[in-house]
Amino acid sequence: MKQISTKMLVEAGIMIALAQILSYVKIFEAPYGGSVTAGSMVPILLFAIRWGVGPGILAGTVYGALQFILGPKYSFHILSIVLDYLAAFGLLGFAGLFRRNLKGVYAGTFLGILGRFISSVLSGVIIWASYAPEGTNPWVYSIVYNGAYLLPELLISFILVSILYKAFKSIPN
Repeated sequence: MKQISTKMLVEAGIMIALAQILSYVKIFEAPYGGSVTAGSMVPILLFAIRWGVGPGILAGTVYGALQFILGPKYSFHILSIVLDYLAAFGLLGFAGLFRRNLKGVYAGTFLGILGRFISSVLSGVIIWASYAPEGTNPWVYSIVYNGAYLLPELLISFILVSILYKAFKSIPN
């Protein structure tokens, strides 16, 4: 992990704030949490791509905590807080794994959002299974529910990251 600098901390704060603001621009909102936004994960993904996995996980986790604190509360169960917020958004930091070129950035973006998806699906099975329609497998319900908003988020993130990557890459660390 890179040494934490003032520049990194300031940029993390700006990106977390930008992600929080973008999370309020909702294109679609699911009934029990989760929404398609105007690219709210992109600032965290770009921060991870720029600074690496460790700082990306930290920024994502802070963003997840803010999402819980400032957003609607669907559950106060500790596993829900960890899986739906802290881990889910922290895993976006994995976008920094393959940051050498645009192809790697796509792979990292996919991996970060896949991590969020897996964390949310686990929460759906552990915490939210009772909301599955009768006779529906909780795994299937959770995969479909979370995929319904995270797949469009992935596509939006791919588009925005590809547009911003070249300009963002030219900024020195």
